[in-house]
Amino acid sequence: MDDKKIIELYWERKEEAIKETSLKYGRLCTHIAKNILSSCEDSEECVNDTYFAVWNVIPDERPNRFSAFISRITRNLALKKYEYISASKRNPAAITSLEELGDCISGTESVESEIEARRIESTIDKFLWRQSEEKRNIFIRRYWYFDSIENICERTGFTQSKVKSMLYEMRQKLRKHLEREGFEV
Repeated sequence: MDDKKIIELYWERKEEAIKETSLKYGRLCTHIAKNILSSCEDSEECVNDTYFAVWNVIPDERPNRFSAFISRITRNLALKKYEYISASKRNPAAITSLEELGDCISGTESVESEIEARRIESTIDKFLWRQSEEKRNIFIRRYWYFDSIENICERTGFTQSKVKSMLYEMRQKLRKHLEREGFEV
């Protein structure tokens, strides 16, 4: 079923919407949650929470890209759950990904306002669209989906050193781009 029909089912408040969402995007949501949480049970719970959140949000908005919309909800829920359950336990892949990006984007509270967050998001989005599709996909795989370097290498056929080098180069370019745009890095 196409996304417009699924969204229409949500608007009509038909429970079939959740079933269709699960059929079409269940694997994607599970992949995102599992990369962050490293636990099948927690990931499954997160995916179910995603369906509930989508059910509650859709009547207020009609997303243009449903896949991005549901991915963002899953990712945010998984990150919140990760923060909650991992006071002492850490997912090394997620921590490493966030630490790598930490050089480009500070985690300080100075970027709390919604307007500033949207401005940063827009700036990063524009930066990524200026990169080659190959580099953009690797960057997104690493920092949005929290894929491991090994997983990215399997998908692309590149060596680990090439992927690491591409990610390093992209982080450096992103840092300079953010600074040019007036963000304190």
